[in-house]
Amino acid sequence: MRQMPYAPQGLRIGLLGGSFDPPHAGHLHISTWALKEFGLDQVWWLVSPGNPLKVRGPAPLDKRMAACRTMVQHPRIKVTDLECKLGTRYTAETLEKLLELYTGVRFVWLMGADNLVSFHKWERWSDIMEMVPIGVLARPEEQITAGCSPAARRYARYRLSARRSTALPFRRAPCWSLLNGPMMDISSTDIRNRGEW
Repeated sequence: MRQMPYAPQGLRIGLLGGSFDPPHAGHLHISTWALKEFGLDQVWWLVSPGNPLKVRGPAPLDKRMAACRTMVQHPRIKVTDLECKLGTRYTAETLEKLLELYTGVRFVWLMGADNLVSFHKWERWSDIMEMVPIGVLARPEEQITAGCSPAARRYARYRLSARRSTALPFRRAPCWSLLNGPMMDISSTDIRNRGEW
């Protein structure tokens, strides 16, 4: 498959999916935070063609990819359009293909705590929990709600404490960890609503 990122066996890679419509400092913040706290070698941004949970489509993929590449200057954060290349629409499909293509790579799905709150609405969400470990990063006002979400309650016994978070890439799914720490109160929606995108 053309232009797929290189990843040897054993590499620990965090996957941060989203519309990135537009990308902002909060995306960079949680990416560098995840690199450190989950002991990752790289974080791949999966800039999606579109979000199935949103009625209105995002800005064109080329525009969002260019904005992401301009913003990311970190050598261990890679901007990708893997879902477009793989022809997948849902996270579960993307993960299935990545696990097939990259045997031996230790993937961790990354999400903000706000996503964990609504995670049970995602297509095949429980399959995602069973495929790869999940690293959840705090968002303002969302830590308690995330910890009480349907997904968190259903998989409560698989939760890895934050103080052991660097072990997450080595755990078999289902396994998840929720980090609390410094947060940035910024969102793509707010940026769009201010007319800055």
